[in-house]
Amino acid sequence: MEEFNSMPSHRPDLVSIVIVDDGSPEDTISSVAALERVDWPRDLLEVVVVAPHTPEGREDPFRSVQAPARVVRTRAEATVTAGLNLGAANVRGQYVGFLESGARPEPDWIRQAVRTFHAGAQIGAVASKVVSHDGATASFAGGSLTWFGRGYSLTGNGAPSAPERPRDLLFGSRSALFVRTKLFADLGGFDERLAAQFDDVDLGWRLNLFGHRLRYTPTSAVRAPENGEGSPGDGDGPQAHYLRERNSLILLYKNVDDANLGRFLAGALGLAARRAVTASNLDSRSFDRPESDREDVSPVGEVTVGSETLAGLYGIDQFVDILGELAPERTRIQNRRVVRDDAVFPLFGNSTDALQPDGPVRQSLDEIAGALGITTPGGRIRVLVITGDLLGPRMAGPAIRAWNMCEQLAVRNDVRLVSPIKPTRASTSFQVFHTPDDRAMREHEEWADVIVMQGYILHQFRSLARTEKILVADIYDPLHLEQLEQARTARFDDWNTHVILASEVLNEQIAKADFLLCASEKQRDFWLGQLAAVGRVNAMTYEADNALRDLLDVAPFGLDPDMPPQGRHAIKGTVPGIGPDDKVLLWGGGIYDWFDTATLLRAMAKVVQTHPDARLFFLGVAHPNPGVPVMKAQAKTFELSAELGLTDKYVFFNREWVAFDDRHNYLLDADAGVSTHFEHIETSFSFRTRILDYLWARLPMVTTRGDGFADLIDSSPLGVTVPEQDVDALAEGIIRVLYDQDLRATVASAIESVREEFSWSHALEPLTSFCAAPRTAPDRQRGSHAHVLRMPDPTADAIRARYRGLGKSARLASHYLVREGPRGLVRRVRFRLGF
Repeated sequence: MEEFNSMPSHRPDLVSIVIVDDGSPEDTISSVAALERVDWPRDLLEVVVVAPHTPEGREDPFRSVQAPARVVRTRAEATVTAGLNLGAANVRGQYVGFLESGARPEPDWIRQAVRTFHAGAQIGAVASKVVSHDGATASFAGGSLTWFGRGYSLTGNGAPSAPERPRDLLFGSRSALFVRTKLFADLGGFDERLAAQFDDVDLGWRLNLFGHRLRYTPTSAVRAPENGEGSPGDGDGPQAHYLRERNSLILLYKNVDDANLGRFLAGALGLAARRAVTASNLDSRSFDRPESDREDVSPVGEVTVGSETLAGLYGIDQFVDILGELAPERTRIQNRRVVRDDAVFPLFGNSTDALQPDGPVRQSLDEIAGALGITTPGGRIRVLVITGDLLGPRMAGPAIRAWNMCEQLAVRNDVRLVSPIKPTRASTSFQVFHTPDDRAMREHEEWADVIVMQGYILHQFRSLARTEKILVADIYDPLHLEQLEQARTARFDDWNTHVILASEVLNEQIAKADFLLCASEKQRDFWLGQLAAVGRVNAMTYEADNALRDLLDVAPFGLDPDMPPQGRHAIKGTVPGIGPDDKVLLWGGGIYDWFDTATLLRAMAKVVQTHPDARLFFLGVAHPNPGVPVMKAQAKTFELSAELGLTDKYVFFNREWVAFDDRHNYLLDADAGVSTHFEHIETSFSFRTRILDYLWARLPMVTTRGDGFADLIDSSPLGVTVPEQDVDALAEGIIRVLYDQDLRATVASAIESVREEFSWSHALEPLTSFCAAPRTAPDRQRGSHAHVLRMPDPTADAIRARYRGLGKSARLASHYLVREGPRGLVRRVRFRLGF
């Protein structure tokens, strides 16, 4: 196999195409010429032709190949698979594409594939559609695999009446396949032992096991010869039969996990034996059949065996012969896999689709599978995601995050999203439920394999507190730090109660969760301390992973990879006082006590003195969740704006929360984004989701220093950061992000790579990877939460005496009466009493 450890450095956005000459130089050169007509910048395209050395005295058929193509020489006896690896080892592109000799790419072939990659870093490969030269038929429109290791292509019309939808596959055809170059090297390339039979199936299976996605993109298409390689395992005759039989067994042995290998391999060997017998039309009555009755037969004892049978038996024998060679490779794959078989099996296909219409083999298929308990489809993990926020047209951060978790998880899992507040939004990818009480929650808890929770949910529903299901705690919002500011205006005892209650809620989640998610590396350092305080940093978790990433990982708030086109002007020329050509500075969320709007308003008063076309627009004031109290900062902001003479002239407030699906129309009407805050502990560990909206809309931004995004904004750069409560510096920063064209151009060139890093598929990769192979935490594996170690706390008894029992109940009753009214208090009491 070609070595990849000395691969050249890869240039971002460069696409490298590898074409292996299979003995028809004219076809190979025609494919190189066809690439000249592809709609992709020439300076971002590299073509590598892999061809054997020309014997001395013969004319080199590739002498006319010119840049951007170059020729890499290989041995005359090298297989096409070896040529693909050699070509990939010599490319410089970020993406490597494999194109069959003689194939002609459609103009949009590369562009559509790269666009698919941009949807998220989790997408490791893109499979193109392969159609005939006349475009009438498709030789590859998706690929599937049987439980006995037989890969096969889905075929059909080249131009179906109903457009095909992109989808995840187990593998793509090497006739037209793109892979991230570094990932291809990390996977070890194509397995050259497979010699053109299922080598692409094996690569795709490995890619999926390692936690990546292979995406079929039908709009990325090529036209290939009728006798091309569109289907894995093409070809007929004894040689092809031998390779199919041997390579099917190799695929299973390398890639199936320990729990399934015995059944699958035994079943595949039994089915191979039945195929071998069937190939010679032998049965229990044909052992004395005269040799003269058959064509192309060889005597074996008292029976006659055809070449197909011998090829099948030879394939089995060759598999056995190389088992020792395969064992280290299997160990490497199984040690590195992060996805379990149950999560991959939904990408398998119908086993009978890969068989010839021979009755005995088809009959044996179900008998063998049933006898050995072999099942593949339907093994999807059931994931329950719970948020305490409102799910509707208008959603705040926690609900948006939970919704996108479900969107990402639903690709490979069965997903339910539930909320105690009645949802007014539905999805076609997952189910949405209203769960007002613990009785309803118990039904969901019993259904789930994995439960993902946010906020106070574990405290609210007792069935979740008692569950033995795998738990994921989403602690991206440090509730106790938030309460230090949010509840600050309450009586001191009530304020302290809120903070202690939030701490207790979080400690309970941290003690019980099998996996936890936070929003940033800085947050992770903070949460590791709290994990240690409740005993979760222990010998068991450390032995399993001394970095503790298997226990606590970073999954920031994300953004959609694509911005919808603007359907209307929501601000400019629409809001009275804001003209079509005014410069709009956007405040992208609510007004809370930890934000510094006073400095912002005073800075705007200075800006408009020299730039009268500047406008500040507050996107949403009223929180969509009525349970979130209105904070004093909001009223103070209204008062100061009016006092400075800015309201409805230079500063504008949208009194309603903007609908989730309409917010892009506001963002695209803005010229820059702003976020100002005070420097305190909440700021230090916060994750400002509004900054991601600015990224999504490609807006330069001005923010206060001190939070997790400030360093990113300065280093990328994405805008300007200023000191806390510095009116002059903020005014200067506003002018720069709105009017400095050099700065705006610099931000525009830097923002794309940052946007990709925060795409939802990339941001939530730790969660999707965990749910693909969910596991109980090492210190919870005895099936009980009670044994989790806790550090002794000499003050614990005093704290419990003050904040538990009747005293705590009275304080909570007072809190809920003020926050939710009499009916809300009654509902809480009924819940706690179990009604």
